Amino acid sequence: MTQKQLDESTQYLQSKGFHKPEIGIVLGTGLGKLVDEIEDPLVAHYHNIPFFPLATVEFHSGKLVYGTLKGKKVVVMQGRFHLYEGYEFTDVTYPIRVMRQLGINKLFISNAAGAINLNFKKGDIMLVEDHINLQGGSPLAFKNVAEFGDRFVDMSDPYDPDMRKKIEQIATKMGISLQKGVYAAVVGPQLETKAEYRMLKIIGADAVGMSTVPEVIIANHLRLPVIAVSVLTDECDPDDLEPVNVSEILEVAARTEPKMITLFTELIQLL
Repeated sequence: MTQKQLDESTQYLQSKGFHKPEIGIVLGTGLGKLVDEIEDPLVAHYHNIPFFPLATVEFHSGKLVYGTLKGKKVVVMQGRFHLYEGYEFTDVTYPIRVMRQLGINKLFISNAAGAINLNFKKGDIMLVEDHINLQGGSPLAFKNVAEFGDRFVDMSDPYDPDMRKKIEQIATKMGISLQKGVYAAVVGPQLETKAEYRMLKIIGADAVGMSTVPEVIIANHLRLPVIAVSVLTDECDPDDLEPVNVSEILEVAARTEPKMITLFTELIQLL
C-alpha cells in the first residue's frame, strides 16, 4: 500500500461525486439494508475503484454508497473484506483509509457474531466495549507504516466513549434491548469447535466473529472515533452445540437488522 494508491482511489470517488462525507459506515454479513435509507445515493462498485479489493463472499455485495442520511453526508461499505478470503490486513482495512481521506470524521461498524455469553440470545444486539484480537496479525505490521501515522497505537479505549454513551441512551429511548461486551475476532471461515468456544469464554469474550478488529485498529491509527455493534445470530453453547446453519444466521441478521438501523440513524442525528 502506498499513498499514491490511496490518492488514486480517493480521486476516483471524488470524480464520481463522493464529496466530503462526514460519517463512514461498514455493514456486516446480512446487514445491507441501511443503504435503502440513503437519499440521492451514488454508487461505486469495488471492481471499478482503483486498488480496491473485491468482496468474494456471496452475501456481501461489494459497493460503496454515498448520499444523505438524517441530514448528514455518509459513505457506506455494503460488503466488507475478510482475512478468510485470502486478503492481507492492509487489504481488509484499505477502504477505511480511503473513507478517511474522503473526509469522514466518525466511523460506525456492524457485524454478525456468535454469542459466547450465554446470557445473550440470538437476535440480541451487543455494543462492543472492547475486543480481543485472535487473528494472528495487525494491519499496522508493515514496513512503511510510519508514513501513515504512529506505529505504536494506543488501544486502551478503542471504541469512542461519547458515541457509546449516546447509543446506549438511544437504545433506552427506543426500547431496544442492548447488550454490552467484548468481541473476539478470529480468522475463520470455519466456525469454532466446542473446545474453542470454551476457551473464548475463559479469556473473556462475549461474542465471536471474523471481522471488525482490523478496521477498529486502523480507525485508532487514523485518530478516527469509532463505534461497533454486533448482531448476535447464533448461540455458542459448547454443552449444547447445534451444527451451523448459514441460512438461519442470515435470517436472524435480517430480522434484527431494523434495530441496528434505528440505532445508527438515530446516532447520526445526534452527532
